[in-house]
Amino acid sequence: MKVLYTAEALATGDGRNGHGRTSDGKVDVALAAPPEMGGSGEGTNPEQLFAIGYAACFHSALRLVAKQAGADVSDSAVGAKVGLGVGEGGAFGLKVTLEISLPNVDEAEAAALTEKAHQVCPYSNATRGNIDVELVIAQD
Repeated sequence: MKVLYTAEALATGDGRNGHGRTSDGKVDVALAAPPEMGGSGEGTNPEQLFAIGYAACFHSALRLVAKQAGADVSDSAVGAKVGLGVGEGGAFGLKVTLEISLPNVDEAEAAALTEKAHQVCPYSNATRGNIDVELVIAQD
C-alpha cells in the first residue's frame, strides 16, 4: 500500500482516564471513561473519537462515489454509533451503526451509493469481518 498520510497520536495517563494528543496538537483532549462504565464522563472516550472518525471517513467515501455516479448528495450526512461490549469468552468488542442521510436521492439509489461507499471507505475496509457494522439509510 502506498501511504498517503499518517496521523500520529499519543495517549498518556490511565488509558481511558488520561490524555490524548496528536503530534501536530490539533487534537488535544482529556480522556475519561463514560458513567456507564463507572467513569466520570468528564472527557471524551475512544468510542466517541472512533465514531467521529468513521462518520467523517464514510461520508467522504459516500461523496466520492456519488460524484462518480453524478448523484446529488448536497445536504447529505452520516452519523455513527459505536457500542462497546463484551463478547464470547469475555473479550471486548465494538458494534457500529452508520446512519446515512441522502435527502436528494431515491431509496434505491441511496442503497446503491451506501453499499459502494462501504466498499471504498478505509474504515469499512479495516473493520470488515472484525466488527459488526450496520448501515441504516435514514428515511427523510
